[in-house]
Amino acid sequence: MHIPPIVALFLTVAFVVFLYRRDIRERPNVTGALWIPLIWFLIITSRAVSEWLNLFGLHVGGVTMEEGSPLDAGVYFLLIAGGLYVLHQRQASLSEIIRNNQWLTIFLLYCLVSIVWSDFPFVAFKRWFKVLGHPIMSLIILTEPDPEEALSRLMKRCAYVIVPVSILFIKYYPELGRGFDQWTGGAVNTGITTNKNALGGDCLILGFFFFWYLLQTWRRERSMTRRNELLLTGGFLLAIWWLLFMAHSSTSLVSLFVSMVMVAILGWRFVDKRFIGKYLIIGVLALLAAEWAFGIYAHAIQLLGKDSTLTDRTLLWSELLKVKINPLFGTGFESFWLGERFRKFAESRWWQPNQAHNGYLETYLNLGLVGLILLIGLLIATFWKSRRELLRNFEFGRFRLGFLMAVIAYNWTEAAFKNISVIWFVFCLIALDYSQPESDSFQSMEEIPPEENKELACAEDEIDAR
Repeated sequence: MHIPPIVALFLTVAFVVFLYRRDIRERPNVTGALWIPLIWFLIITSRAVSEWLNLFGLHVGGVTMEEGSPLDAGVYFLLIAGGLYVLHQRQASLSEIIRNNQWLTIFLLYCLVSIVWSDFPFVAFKRWFKVLGHPIMSLIILTEPDPEEALSRLMKRCAYVIVPVSILFIKYYPELGRGFDQWTGGAVNTGITTNKNALGGDCLILGFFFFWYLLQTWRRERSMTRRNELLLTGGFLLAIWWLLFMAHSSTSLVSLFVSMVMVAILGWRFVDKRFIGKYLIIGVLALLAAEWAFGIYAHAIQLLGKDSTLTDRTLLWSELLKVKINPLFGTGFESFWLGERFRKFAESRWWQPNQAHNGYLETYLNLGLVGLILLIGLLIATFWKSRRELLRNFEFGRFRLGFLMAVIAYNWTEAAFKNISVIWFVFCLIALDYSQPESDSFQSMEEIPPEENKELACAEDEIDAR
């Protein structure tokens, strides 16, 4: 059934208002400060403020590769300043943040230092300052009275806008929700975002969250509230699956599958959470053996409808590795795709690449081997944090570990460790630790059955002993 676009717009707005009113009436244990990271999240999962205004005919000046938009810079600055004010009011301890997150701190400080040898130091500093917004917004969530509830509300409130508006744009406003692929020139669906990969990234994050949330809701005691939550969660999962299908983003699809498998495996009772690292090593070795024996990588690529070059990505990688840069320190934070280097690749390829389409190669180009090693150290540190969290608060622990696997997989064909990438933001959410008072912790030991309580306590003692 086809309805007029204006009617579809009215129904979508009414649906979004209904969802937000329902959410607020539930009186969740979150503060009003959560709106700051929510606005941040909504912007980076959709379009910049200047792009929204230009879309509706309110032109606010040109946007360049080097300088960006002054309006957007002002919006990000206000959100970051508001976030810092909230953390100051909550008396968040900087020394504790640094002590609990040493690898992330070192990585960000190295990014700041690398600005010194950038050809565009002012541009690099502005980009670094924007990236600093990710941990600031994450800390607002982690310092909420109930951080897990704050995380759930953040994800749901974002989905209440991103998902229905994306469907509206694709089905009824194609001039807003469709475009052309920079790789093939074919028609693509972008939804509320600016390109299909961005829409795929949104679907990856929100799809993973609702899958994780569904598993939690399913185990609740039967009630009207549980039934309503299951219906809402199931409906959003179906809508996100449709959007992911329309986006044709293979990277997001594979990454979502990897994260869901990890979450499901961690829920099996016979899986010993203390040995999850060994299980992963065995899994990687098994994949390597299968690749050597059966060539499963080529079959997987064909199954996804890709060619052996991953739509020319591997050709781009080989050319990027030939560019003369300082191999130890790179070109400086977020500086490779600026100036003459960008123009060179823009002239050689009609789709004008502005990233390496590989997060690890992108890090090497900008920060060199030193930055790449620090990034790998950060990923490993995040894994160990997630492993320990499995024994303290199982549900949030498998959220962290599941999304970490998605991040590692996603960055094989997309560069997400950069700028205001939505994947980078959620990664900061799982990479950061901030100790809460005992009464505000995610899950007290008393909430765990006595036999599991004893087992987990022994497991934690074993880890500490190591």
